[in-house]
Amino acid sequence: MKTYLDCYPCFLRQALSAARQAEASVELQRHILLETMDQLRALPAYATPPVMAEIIHRTVRRETHTPDPYARSKRDATAQAMTLLPGLRERVREAPDPLETAVRIAIAGNIIDDGMAEPFDLEANLARVLEQPFAIDGLARLRKALKDADSLLYLADNAGETVFDRVLIEFLALPVTYVVKAGPVINDATREDALSAGLDVVSHIMDNGSDAPGTVLEHCSAAFREQFARASLMIAKGQANYETLSGIQAPVFFLLQAKCPVIADDLNVPVGSVVLKAPVDTDAFLR
Repeated sequence: MKTYLDCYPCFLRQALSAARQAEASVELQRHILLETMDQLRALPAYATPPVMAEIIHRTVRRETHTPDPYARSKRDATAQAMTLLPGLRERVREAPDPLETAVRIAIAGNIIDDGMAEPFDLEANLARVLEQPFAIDGLARLRKALKDADSLLYLADNAGETVFDRVLIEFLALPVTYVVKAGPVINDATREDALSAGLDVVSHIMDNGSDAPGTVLEHCSAAFREQFARASLMIAKGQANYETLSGIQAPVFFLLQAKCPVIADDLNVPVGSVVLKAPVDTDAFLR
């Protein structure tokens, strides 16, 4: 997905929010905003939004000498989500369609997003996502793909959301590699965050070699790119993975909530939609 002009104000808001999260002085906040404006002027028109976000958050970490401005937020989100884990598992066990419920739970976790800087009620959001119709419904194709595949590459999004991903992965009857970021960016999950959510119990954890939101393949490690190229089936969580991978032909199912008007427009769905988007030709990838 390309960067739209409507993304520009959001970049500045994100830079200011991250600087404040790192407890930067007002003077340093202004410096970071001005540097962000300079970087925006130089941003290629074809770049995806996470490319700019990567630049912003590297700038904030460098200028504030704060390795992970969102560390506390990530710990708090994971701790809150872990208190819900027994109840989430129970919902899957009691569901008439356990796969659909597990998928919806994973999508519900996508509301945990410090990049959006919007308040949310985790339990109210869960109740809504469990009942709201899919705006894009690729569940039947995902069901078939899971039956035919021998393994799954699962591209993570945010800390705390990791716990909701765990519920889905626990239900799946195939080996899963859970892919996290190699370094901190916003509240995206790193290996430490995945371990805190117990993902090592249900999957093999690897990082993608990058500290960009989403999956900017040209910034990822050779080891991850090889895994990506070989994967017979992938699940990609969240908006940033959609932004970076939606234009790539690959066996990727996108699970997300459309929280941003720009992404909602790109998907042609209303803001707040529950999305399970299948690849264009799932059968071709799984032959």
